[in-house]
Amino acid sequence: MTKDLGSMALIGVKGLDDVLAGGLSRRHVFLLEGSPGTGKTTISLQFLLEGAANGERCLYITLSETEDELRNSAASHGMVIGDDITIFELVPPESLLDSEQQQSLLYSSDLELGETTKLIFEAFERVRPSRVVIDSLSEIRLLAQSSLRYRRQILAMKHYFSKSGATVLLLDDLTADVLDKTVHSVVHGVIHLEELAPNYGAERRRMRVIKYRGKAYRGGYHDYIIETGGVVVFPRLRATEHRTDFDRAVLSSGIPALDGLLGGGISRGSSTLLIGPAGTGKSLFGLQFVAAAVKRGETAAIFVFDEELGLLFARTKSMGMDLEAMRDAGRLYIEQLDAAELSPGEFAQRVRESVTRSNAKTVLIDSVNGYQAAMPEENALILHIHELLQYLNRQGANTFLTVAQHGLVGDMKSPVDVTYLADTVILLRYFEAMGTVRRAVSVIKKRTGRHEDTIREYRIGSDGLNLGEPLAGFQGVLRGVPVLTSSAQTLMPLADGSGDNF
Repeated sequence: MTKDLGSMALIGVKGLDDVLAGGLSRRHVFLLEGSPGTGKTTISLQFLLEGAANGERCLYITLSETEDELRNSAASHGMVIGDDITIFELVPPESLLDSEQQQSLLYSSDLELGETTKLIFEAFERVRPSRVVIDSLSEIRLLAQSSLRYRRQILAMKHYFSKSGATVLLLDDLTADVLDKTVHSVVHGVIHLEELAPNYGAERRRMRVIKYRGKAYRGGYHDYIIETGGVVVFPRLRATEHRTDFDRAVLSSGIPALDGLLGGGISRGSSTLLIGPAGTGKSLFGLQFVAAAVKRGETAAIFVFDEELGLLFARTKSMGMDLEAMRDAGRLYIEQLDAAELSPGEFAQRVRESVTRSNAKTVLIDSVNGYQAAMPEENALILHIHELLQYLNRQGANTFLTVAQHGLVGDMKSPVDVTYLADTVILLRYFEAMGTVRRAVSVIKKRTGRHEDTIREYRIGSDGLNLGEPLAGFQGVLRGVPVLTSSAQTLMPLADGSGDNF
């Protein structure tokens, strides 16, 4: 046997050791269960490769796949199975396949079960490994034929491996009897894998630790993916675990009139929601804060669900914002996301990595509508957003989210109400005056300080955003059809330089 390697055995799967609070406790038997295609074999290979990298002897006992199939599966991920990992391909003895030898007072299944267990123990005695994978229990369950015999067999294997000091991972593909929970009560821990098929888009996979004796683990479901190189798990985000100290300074948007509307600017470590109908410039308002952060010498991150990056670069460059130059200078991390291919856990992980890797202090998510599209069958969108915002706030980052409302004027409806989650809510609206369509902005909420209670007109031009004076001479601007109450009201000049004075 190898020397003492500590009390925990790392699985070697990115994110999974975090979920398990350090890996698997040594000298115990664990169950990894899931339907075919959920990545059990890949995780078990990573488990053995991690052990081999630490100088441990490892054993893979397969009852369902051939050695060539296992090696091909490993090669597809770039994994090399070396001499430290022994693959034992367990097949029924030839005598049991001979019809003349099966004539006995004992059922052939009794002989096969006993012989199978004997071969497993003999392989273990030859190798004397520290880590063992047995794939899969479905074959043993079929040989046992009854729940009682199956339980006794698993108990015998557990006691044998526990005395030997090995850490054992049992695989179960749940094809024999998904309602049989016999092994759950016997093993030290249970990891359950699931594959979900949404109505549109790629399959989603998630995992959950059902049981882990004597160990505090990260509960709930955790999204994961199978990519070239192995399985990657995205631990469920818990904002309470991430708290940092920072100066809650007030940050400028770069536009004095907008800062005035916001009561001086945005407080560091807060979240801002930009809400309004399509085309009102929600993304542009968010990008204004991104540009201001880069100008201050900070790093920013943008996650785009709804717009192609080439179009975004060209559109913003025409208004004086060169996002490509910011990115090339290392001051801006920008990523276009495909809502049909992304799980909420993976998205949260990408946001976290952008903050930790590039120290981004301004994060723009455009938009929540796209975020919602990434999880159409999820019922916990609000909780996902809440945890993400709390995490970013506690990192001292300013988060900006855009939400497109249904409709253009009059009553507006949002696909999801997240106004109570954000610290600041900026409302954008269209309104009609003298036969032209104009835009108005107001701040309807700010937890971190005072703000103007006025409504200001704004214009989007080649020089970006421009805000005008408060619309004190109108009533009903937010409804889209204002009524003039003062002849002194002056609107902003139109794009051709003309204006409307009442």
